[in-house]
Amino acid sequence: MKIEIKKVKKEIDPVGSKQPKSPKMGSNIRNAILIFLLIAGLYAVIAPQQKPVADVSISDLAKSISAGEVKSVEISGQDLAITLKDGKTEKAKKETEASLSETLMNYGVKPEMLAGTEISIKNESGFSYWMLAILPFALPIILIAFFIWMLTRQVKGAGMQAFTFGQSKARMTAPEDKTNRVTFKDVAGSKEAKEELKEIVEFLRNPKKFLDIGAQIPKGVLLTGAPGTGKTLLARAVAGEAGVPFFHLSGSEFVEMFVGVGASRVRDLFQTAKRSAPAIVFVDEIDAVGRIRGTGVGGGNDEREQTLNQILVEMDGFEPNEKVIVMAATNRSDVLDPALLRPGRFDRRVVLDLPDRSDREEILTIHARKKPLAEDVNLKIVAERTPGFSGADLYSLMNESAILAAREDRKKVAQFDLIRSIEKVMMGPERKSHLLTPHEKQITAYHEAGHALVASVLPHADPVHKISIVARGRAGGYTLKLPIEERKLQSKKEFLDDIAMSLGGYVAEEMIFGDITTGPSNDLQVATSLARAMVTRWGMSDAIGPIALESDGGRTMFGQGVNDREYSESVSAKIDSEVKRIMDEAFAKARTVLTDNRKVLDAISVRLIETETIEQEEYEKILVANGIMPKKKQEKAKLDIVA
Repeated sequence: MKIEIKKVKKEIDPVGSKQPKSPKMGSNIRNAILIFLLIAGLYAVIAPQQKPVADVSISDLAKSISAGEVKSVEISGQDLAITLKDGKTEKAKKETEASLSETLMNYGVKPEMLAGTEISIKNESGFSYWMLAILPFALPIILIAFFIWMLTRQVKGAGMQAFTFGQSKARMTAPEDKTNRVTFKDVAGSKEAKEELKEIVEFLRNPKKFLDIGAQIPKGVLLTGAPGTGKTLLARAVAGEAGVPFFHLSGSEFVEMFVGVGASRVRDLFQTAKRSAPAIVFVDEIDAVGRIRGTGVGGGNDEREQTLNQILVEMDGFEPNEKVIVMAATNRSDVLDPALLRPGRFDRRVVLDLPDRSDREEILTIHARKKPLAEDVNLKIVAERTPGFSGADLYSLMNESAILAAREDRKKVAQFDLIRSIEKVMMGPERKSHLLTPHEKQITAYHEAGHALVASVLPHADPVHKISIVARGRAGGYTLKLPIEERKLQSKKEFLDDIAMSLGGYVAEEMIFGDITTGPSNDLQVATSLARAMVTRWGMSDAIGPIALESDGGRTMFGQGVNDREYSESVSAKIDSEVKRIMDEAFAKARTVLTDNRKVLDAISVRLIETETIEQEEYEKILVANGIMPKKKQEKAKLDIVA
């Protein structure tokens, strides 16, 4: 398998979020009954079992005191708690107007008899008095209220959700939030994009400067670019530089299964933003709701189309002095509705490209701020070995290198960790448990050696940096080649050499072993796709000519039916014929290279079987020893001749 780092467009599949299931009413009733029975049982167990107390009259109390049978009398208001000397208890009531001693003397109790009885007065506090009076009535009411609350909790929750269903789910980052604040200093590269957005920052800071001269700042800014190029980060940086509230949400959060909810959320979002003005509203993945209308899917009442209509109305309804900027991000700007892109709405488009070598070094420096680096770390070398990496890929690279260092109990990240992380981000971790038989190891070695040798001999192929037969991800081995200089354009000759290089492993297996394995399957897919793109997209076929028969991102539906192809059967046959011709010529070219350099092929394969991995320096020594000049030396020799 060959690994070649190039710009690759990636698609992000929208992932819908499932709402949590609400508990059923029957479950709530069952739980409420169980809780009620549990409380009643606990009360019955914990409540003290009181013995029955005899109620006596004052005359009987007087007789008992006269007979010397009473030990003590406790007075609590009108109630008398009587304790006899034999341990029994009784209760009685006295008159309100008179004291107990007067009442007992009226019943013939002599003072000396009364003096032998302990009499105490208990003053009850207001709280305990009222609690004792109210609790017997209040406790059943509280239990019934709790039971009703348990039954109606779900109904109440559903009602509250209905009231908030049409509200916006935007998350706001306040300008005072220093933890989540991002500025242009935190965004490396994208120099042209930052220059475009500085006007937005200046308008939010000082709108009078623009309004006085009659200028109107763009109401909408559309950020487009490959995934991971920093669209969301750049939007947050604009808000951080301007010091204004930042409302962030995804385009998919507008759309629900109920008609009108998305439009309601759009209205609520813009009303909230206007109340917080100056502010920035950022809609990520706007293609989820902003796709072209009139596709015939969903009819005229399609909820997504109604939401888009509301967005168009809200953006067109801004007054010139309203300091609300709408920013959006997408990597599929080709599918957006034209009304969304017209002047007055998203009339400023900022394109974010993949970072070049210097930008990658700056991005790596930012991501390395909080990571202790060893003395041998050279981020420039890492930036050179990562062409085609996005900002998100570089962040993952730095994070993976820190994880590797921590896994080996080291306190600093070394250069070796960064180099290993490049391959891990591209292809996945090493599969050391994936053991090959000796014969499979030999086949893999010749396969990767075929890729490397063809790339080293053909003049327009990129130089090889590493060869390995250690399994990574789904690849049993890989050949890593990187361009000498980063290119924005590729020529027909370079594509033809790339196809031949892809077929190098296939040809090597057939030459050496007289048989073909499943190893070259991915190489064949890549080579065939590249050959078809040359014919149908880039006009690199003499038989077909300069005609674009297919597009990069597929066709967009404009309310019409979509055919599988837009060309006739005869043109399709010519395309197949041209693709086969390109593949056959590349096969013959690779076979010629490997046949003429069979000795070098054997030397590379033997070394791979011994060490499993060959780095660039060692690989170039093998080439030089067999009379092949490496690509970098060839380029240097050309420059010396020109000088």
